[in-house]
Amino acid sequence: MAVNTNFTKEQYLEWYELMQTIRQFELKAEEMYKMAGKIRGFFHSYVGQEAIAAGCISATKQEDPYITSYRDHGLGIAKGISLNAAMAELYGKATGCAKGKGGSMHFFSKEHYFFGGHGIVGAQIGVGTGIAFAEQYRGTDNVVLCFFGDGAARQGILHESFNLAMLWNLPIIYICENNHYAMGTAVRRSSNVIDIYKLADAYEMPADQVNGMKPEDVHEAIARAAKRAREGDGPTLLEIQTYRYKGHSISDPSKYRTKEEVESYKAQDPILEVLGVIKEKKYATDEELKAIDDNIAQQVAECVQFAEESPFPELDELYKDVYVDQNYPFIKD
Repeated sequence: MAVNTNFTKEQYLEWYELMQTIRQFELKAEEMYKMAGKIRGFFHSYVGQEAIAAGCISATKQEDPYITSYRDHGLGIAKGISLNAAMAELYGKATGCAKGKGGSMHFFSKEHYFFGGHGIVGAQIGVGTGIAFAEQYRGTDNVVLCFFGDGAARQGILHESFNLAMLWNLPIIYICENNHYAMGTAVRRSSNVIDIYKLADAYEMPADQVNGMKPEDVHEAIARAAKRAREGDGPTLLEIQTYRYKGHSISDPSKYRTKEEVESYKAQDPILEVLGVIKEKKYATDEELKAIDDNIAQQVAECVQFAEESPFPELDELYKDVYVDQNYPFIKD
């Protein structure tokens, strides 16, 4: 299915700025996490996987719902959650995107069509399928992007969801962010099917394997799948191969990987790849790129100050947001 792949100067600069913003936010958040008492709980870094967020955002529209696992900061920021709200949520502050109740693993923003952040492995696959059913029922042309890792691909809910999505022809793109390790277990040690996109074959679902280190490749694959879904042709599974530079969580020493393996992927760094195109095509001068980097650095510094100065939630917040009300976006009057 043909899609427009004529990427402009503006697109490359947008990709660079977004990926660099996610990268610098994550690095600063990791720094604050390691400072006692600043950020509690688990912290799963998106460093290395930024090209997926960039390519998905450029290929979809704002109203397309996104839902993902607990490695959610990068996608949430890509969808429009401010750095202030993101860092405040990590701090557990009332000004966070989930009012300080979700923390690192449960980012949420109805305003930005970002529906988690889910801590239970694979849970978002079923929820995302339900959101796609809701969009179909409401008669919108929105497409759901449902992200999960290679570990979650072994969960039973994936097969139940695939079955219903194909049976009902739902507008959803299932995206396996295959960073090759489910916590510390390599893909090849958890199944004899190491090409995860082939799992779609049993349901006659269109599927493809994508290079997740290049936003161009991600954009093209997402654009094709979104076009198919909007035209009423149902779901797609995309196995987007990527790599996390950090451990499963920040507390993971990642001793199951060799330094050589990590360095081989860093040599394909998506930010450096896009930066190379920008310089080769003279899309921006060194001074203009420095200005972008300086602006990002300032925003990151400001979001830390915002989080530091924000209040913790009041105790009565425990009793709020427990039940859904009629303002929920998928419920009609």
